[in-house]
Amino acid sequence: MSLYPKSANALIEQLSKLPGVGRKTAQRLAFYILKSDIEDIKNLSESITNIKKNIIFCDCCGAMTENTICEICTDSDREDSVICVVEEPKDIYAFEKTNSFKGRYHVLGGVLSPLDGVGPDDLNLKSLYERVEHGMEIILATNPSIEGDTTSLYLAKMLENLGAKVTRLARGLPVGSDLEYMDELTLARAMEGRTVV
Repeated sequence: MSLYPKSANALIEQLSKLPGVGRKTAQRLAFYILKSDIEDIKNLSESITNIKKNIIFCDCCGAMTENTICEICTDSDREDSVICVVEEPKDIYAFEKTNSFKGRYHVLGGVLSPLDGVGPDDLNLKSLYERVEHGMEIILATNPSIEGDTTSLYLAKMLENLGAKVTRLARGLPVGSDLEYMDELTLARAMEGRTVV
């Protein structure tokens, strides 16, 4: 027999599916929602629906946007000669918070992981290759993990064949960590100290 009414249990179950949210945190969130004003809850519900309904991925770089092409790709003040390659759209915002990078981005949509069945055809690589011009700098900013390093090594070889100057973020980022959790100073220094692959 459950301790909570059916609708409370259903909400707790859904909230506990969120990353980093265990059952106890889900219970606290459910009780917070229960005590909240109905207008606040309607706004929360509407925001969740709108993000799923309105957010798409940029046709050029793969970043999150509500338009066909994102604001970064349409920004004429950005450097066209440098592309920073990241794993996921959320990684772009980690760099943008540092205000240290003024080039373009490209989102892979994951990393190579043969054990999980993720190969080159499963990543957003074709459009990256189409964007590369001879002499352009490509910064490989994958997470410092086995899969991230494998992806970087693969991309370095492919991009060098296209005549690009390939660099990697400087070491000093903790191995096994995610870029989105890095502080701005660490990311800014890693970007400044990037090295040739």
